Amino acid sequence: MVKKSVKSTKKKQIKIVPKAVVHINSSFNNTLICAADENGNVFAWSSTGRAGFKGTKKSTPFASTQAAKLIIEKMQESQVAEIQLFVAGVSSGRDAAIRAFGQAGFRVSKIKDITPLPHNGCRPKKPRRV
Repeated sequence: MVKKSVKSTKKKQIKIVPKAVVHINSSFNNTLICAADENGNVFAWSSTGRAGFKGTKKSTPFASTQAAKLIIEKMQESQVAEIQLFVAGVSSGRDAAIRAFGQAGFRVSKIKDITPLPHNGCRPKKPRRV
């Protein structure tokens, strides 16, 4: 007779985080939202694709609002009271995500734009001669 091995799984414990750092990365095609504690350990993340949107609908402000609502639920389970927002990117989804965090009842202590900007970066292409 063959014994079946029973695999015991631990129940995932909810991490209690009083202060969180939220990074919003908004590109032309997608919006990624990540929440971490003060040490940088990620405890919640979301994206517009995870919220159920595909294709060109992922780049809309409504989709980023829905992605923000998903991560807000996880953050409320972790009893987050104060957040710092770091926003990168160019899409209109970043403003919608910021508004969603403002309406959720968190105390927003900082909003900082960390979009990378070139300081006269690469050499431009030579002009086209016709």
